[in-house]
Amino acid sequence: MRYSYYPGCTLKTRAKELDRYARLSAVALGAELEELPEWQCCGAVYPLAKDEIATRLSAVRALMSARDEGRTLVTVCSACHNVLKQTNEALKADANLRMKVNNYLDPEVPYAGEARAIHYLELLRDEIGFGEVKKRVANPLKGRRIAGYYGCLLLRPSAVMALDDPENPRVLEDFIRALGAEPVAYGRRNECCGAYVTLEDRAQAEKSARKIVQSAADAGAETIVTACPLCLYNLKNSAGGLPVRYITELLAEALGIAEGA
Repeated sequence: MRYSYYPGCTLKTRAKELDRYARLSAVALGAELEELPEWQCCGAVYPLAKDEIATRLSAVRALMSARDEGRTLVTVCSACHNVLKQTNEALKADANLRMKVNNYLDPEVPYAGEARAIHYLELLRDEIGFGEVKKRVANPLKGRRIAGYYGCLLLRPSAVMALDDPENPRVLEDFIRALGAEPVAYGRRNECCGAYVTLEDRAQAEKSARKIVQSAADAGAETIVTACPLCLYNLKNSAGGLPVRYITELLAEALGIAEGA
């Protein structure tokens, strides 16, 4: 199975583990992630103003590239996935937006949302299958109590992202269970960590993140896993006391490819 792959900026700098183990784990599971050529920053935040065209263009270029290659586009960063998925769905639904975007790009070869964009968790769940992942596990994480942290961007807006139930999701818990560990459900697993508030009011972001970590600790978790670099940063800097790791690090450990990779 071959897929187009959009890593995003942070996965080339501060979140290299998220990227590195996503690629290695995909290969171990029989999937090939081919990085898009000449991709740009997705914009980091999806613009809510309908007449804001220019900041959507880099996401559209990535989607067009995947379409032209005839492959599904995979992302692993929750923020990048949110921007790409919302952009794609908006172009399908809004003819006026579609016209303006294509006037910026190439009206002769217009883009109308033809690409299919999925998150790495969807690749594992829907393309490979958690049952197959479980079969490939060489180092079952037995006895480990792990809390999955969804945050905001993986699930919302729910009608557009359509990854899981936004109020009672289970994809991270099913992922953790497939690796042999015990998933820990806790009350704040889909609440905001503070996100970009940390740039202007670090104390407030730390307060939000600390509540999340404490909620997981109170439920008996020993580790938190996430797919979002910003979430990981905020949770790690909350002084909450629990280690926070990327989902791909956990996957690579269970597959037996983390050491010396």
